[in-house]
Amino acid sequence: MAQRNQNFEAQLFKAADKLRGRIDAAEYKHVVLGLIFLKYISDTFEALYQKLSQDELADPEDRDEYLAKVVFFVPEKARWRNIQAQAKLPEIGKVLDEAMNAIEKENSALKNILPKVYGKPNLDKTSLGGLIDIVSDLDLKKADEDAKDIFGRVYEYFLGEFASNEGKKAGEFYTPRSVVALMVEMIEPYDRCSVYDPACGSGGMFVMSEKFVEEHQGRRNITIYGQESNLTTWKLSKMNLAIRHISSQFVTWNKEGTLLKDAHPDLKADYILANPPFNQSDWGQELLKEDARWKYGVPPAGNANFAWLQHMLYHLKPEGGVMATLLANGSLSSMTGGEGEIRKNLVNAGLVDCIVSLPSKLFYNVQIPATIWILRRGKKERQNEVLFIDASQMGKLINRKQRILTKDDIVKIAGTYHAWRKGEDYQDETGFCKSATLKEIAQNDHILTPGRYVGIPEDEGDNVPFEEKMQELTGKLAEQIKQEEMLNQNLKAQLKKVGFEI
Repeated sequence: MAQRNQNFEAQLFKAADKLRGRIDAAEYKHVVLGLIFLKYISDTFEALYQKLSQDELADPEDRDEYLAKVVFFVPEKARWRNIQAQAKLPEIGKVLDEAMNAIEKENSALKNILPKVYGKPNLDKTSLGGLIDIVSDLDLKKADEDAKDIFGRVYEYFLGEFASNEGKKAGEFYTPRSVVALMVEMIEPYDRCSVYDPACGSGGMFVMSEKFVEEHQGRRNITIYGQESNLTTWKLSKMNLAIRHISSQFVTWNKEGTLLKDAHPDLKADYILANPPFNQSDWGQELLKEDARWKYGVPPAGNANFAWLQHMLYHLKPEGGVMATLLANGSLSSMTGGEGEIRKNLVNAGLVDCIVSLPSKLFYNVQIPATIWILRRGKKERQNEVLFIDASQMGKLINRKQRILTKDDIVKIAGTYHAWRKGEDYQDETGFCKSATLKEIAQNDHILTPGRYVGIPEDEGDNVPFEEKMQELTGKLAEQIKQEEMLNQNLKAQLKKVGFEI
């Protein structure tokens, strides 16, 4: 079933992308994702409409009937069957824009969210009609699947494919699915918890958290809080969450950005998941020097890595709160602008639980590797230790530029972390993981690069210890240098015999 659906999603995207024409991926994604969203809410509306039509006491055109069932009310002109009937008309772009406006008017939660880009001159209307036909194929969903699930997967698949096409710009709205899955598996959110993402992009952290809770506890009941400074990205997140029936009431947009304008000043979340901008240079430090969030040191003006980290810590529940965030590798070792002192204070406060170095080519916008920081308040296990995991050689290349973490990779990394925390069957593994004491970390100047602690794995082919192999290689190199010198002297002597001096 999963493979069949994946092929279906890939085929759907391939067909849609053929119709892109002169529109670049950054603009085209709003065209396609808006249609997928419209198709989803129309289908769910029609399903409830049919049920209400069979109830003598219900009015299928009563908007309140749909609100009571948490279903968006779709006015007549915006229902998919009417859109599809006009797909081949020259004015289809205008029809779609008017449909989006009509839906927003009837549903306050969607106000100013839906794309109204279909009437633009650069969008070929014949191609748009073809795109409507392609999205209509989502009626092929199987009877044993929830409409929300298949539309959600298609939406997420398209987000990932558009991110791949956009390259550098993709970091503004998409964190690769396998990376999010690993972070969620490591922190393990539970039912009725609160989850915060201060740089929420298209909402992938929330979607994966909700999925984890449902798979492990059979329910979907988390409260999410988020902020996003990019307006178009925020709109993507609102639609993405709406398809999943995840309330986005507390997911806000502001152009100033999270660090300058904290939309949830009193929030203390159970869990925090984030992928904030790496090495952000212009973040407003001069306006925030006295901010209460900088408990462990004022972050430097030229790099916001530790501003983001401390912002999240400030909003983490005092007892038992846990967070996972992605940061650039420089955050592990930088000593400039007081970053070394901040890192030292975080370690000595017992907040750093685990550091995972990731392989390169995981992200669409940067090819360099990054790091997952797991921080935990009120640690009860391993209070004077930090787990270091070097996953830099893991993952599978899916093309020349892109790598993913496999399911086995995720199981190994997350499993190692949970075994370490619980003290169950954990052992240090040279080249992969090491439980280091705070004393050891202090001896390394509080540099947190996993490679410093886990060491270099022994060559599995000959089982020769690293020290012996290094001694052998050093001896060989010395012998080769000696032989080279002898050859050079011999060459000089031969050239001298024929009248050449070097």
